[in-house]
Amino acid sequence: MSSTTTTKAGRREWIGLAVLALPTLLLSLDVSVLYLALPELSAELRPTSAQQLWIMDVYGFMIAGFLVTMGTLGDRIGRRRLLMIGGSFFAAASVLAAYSTSAEMLIATRAVLGIAGATLMPSTLALLATMFADARQRSVAIAVWMSCFMAGAAVGPVVGGVLLEWFWWGSAFLLGVPVMALLLVAAPVLLPEHRDTGAGRLDPASVVLSLAALLPTIYGLKEAAEHGLGAAALAALVAGIAFGALFVRRQRSLADPLMDVSLFRNRAFTASLGILLFGMAVTGGGYLFVSQYLQLVEGMSAISSGLWLVPSAVGIIVTSMAAPVLARRARPATVVAVGLAMSAAGYAVLAQTGSDGVTWPTMVGFVLGMAGTGPLGALGIGLVVGSVPAERAGSASALSETSGELGIALGVAVFGSIGTAAYRGDVTVPPGVPADVAQEARDGLAGAVGAAERATGAQAAAILDGARDAFTGGLNTVAGVGAVTFAALAVLAMVLLRQVGTIGEEAHETTTAEEERTRTLS
Repeated sequence: MSSTTTTKAGRREWIGLAVLALPTLLLSLDVSVLYLALPELSAELRPTSAQQLWIMDVYGFMIAGFLVTMGTLGDRIGRRRLLMIGGSFFAAASVLAAYSTSAEMLIATRAVLGIAGATLMPSTLALLATMFADARQRSVAIAVWMSCFMAGAAVGPVVGGVLLEWFWWGSAFLLGVPVMALLLVAAPVLLPEHRDTGAGRLDPASVVLSLAALLPTIYGLKEAAEHGLGAAALAALVAGIAFGALFVRRQRSLADPLMDVSLFRNRAFTASLGILLFGMAVTGGGYLFVSQYLQLVEGMSAISSGLWLVPSAVGIIVTSMAAPVLARRARPATVVAVGLAMSAAGYAVLAQTGSDGVTWPTMVGFVLGMAGTGPLGALGIGLVVGSVPAERAGSASALSETSGELGIALGVAVFGSIGTAAYRGDVTVPPGVPADVAQEARDGLAGAVGAAERATGAQAAAILDGARDAFTGGLNTVAGVGAVTFAALAVLAMVLLRQVGTIGEEAHETTTAEEERTRTLS
């Protein structure tokens, strides 16, 4: 076997990593920073309940919907150029969002923020693959990137709470302005330009089909989580699947596809994407229930709940940074599988949570569960990006991001439905409660809190006690299913990724002759 020499990154690249980490932190923080600002925002803009949902969700919808398009566009026009264009639009939209005068204006600016965010996420990850050609250095860089992404989502509620103590709700959006200004100044100096010189023109029909596949699918999953698998959710999911099939069919017929479906013939690429998808699904479902448990069962304020969730973010950072070091001595399959086994153990502990005010099983289990996903994020994304040619890094990065976004939406929908079914099966309402109040209490814990405010003293206490016990039972069920899922993913990682060598080996994967020919042609 012929040896290959790669140039190691120097000081410029590592400083460039810091520049790329800041927008990554901001993008994930923007998803959760509005959790605390929503009441104040609603009092001023007076959105309807449907508009409130769009204010919260449209940002994530747009990111997920445009990731594939923007990842491929970066391969064609240049990743640094797309990063700077997206940064400019993100800064401008942040100002408009901060000073929105109506719910409609805020929804529109949040949508623009999501589209701009979709240009930033795959561009940052693809540039890392270009800047860090050495496998060991690249694994560390991706671990830093992943740590910033996860930390941003975790500290969003805390940052939002601190800002609301001193400023108005729009200040949460203005965080993006100095970060993007720094990016625009530093990018031309510190970041290289890279694009696929052999790429053809962007196919507009493929762009439309990708949006028609992803947006209804994500909407359907969220709708199913909030209202059950009704007609609207089912219609959206069917439409998404149908358009997805048309999208794949068109990509196979194009000389220059928007998404190179031949990448899925690479075993490490496909397995990593699949494990990322389901791993993020369990993580999203667990985060949903634990955050609600702390506020609605334990009675913590939103900012206190955010602070309680900080240790889980620290756990992810520690394991994400440790994973590349461990993968130099042990195969990535082993490191990822051990992490997932840790998550399975953590969720097994989380399943012991009670409604008696003792929070240690919840927090210990959740910290272990989240920390165990660190190697999956750090090494899984690295495997996705590192298993394709450099000119396809943007497309691969976008697919890994899309997998994560879909996984979270899937987790909220599936685990939300599981927890809601468990809650409704266990909740008890005391006799004598009016029918409309009883129905509100049976819908969910948040509804039970509202129902208790409309009931008498003794009835209110009974409603809350029954609802909290039922919700805790739902959390136990979700955690139990999560533990089994993580254990299954650990086994799959060991089996499907076993051929991937330790980081730094000359051959990262033993491929079949067909896989090698496919990679060369792509």
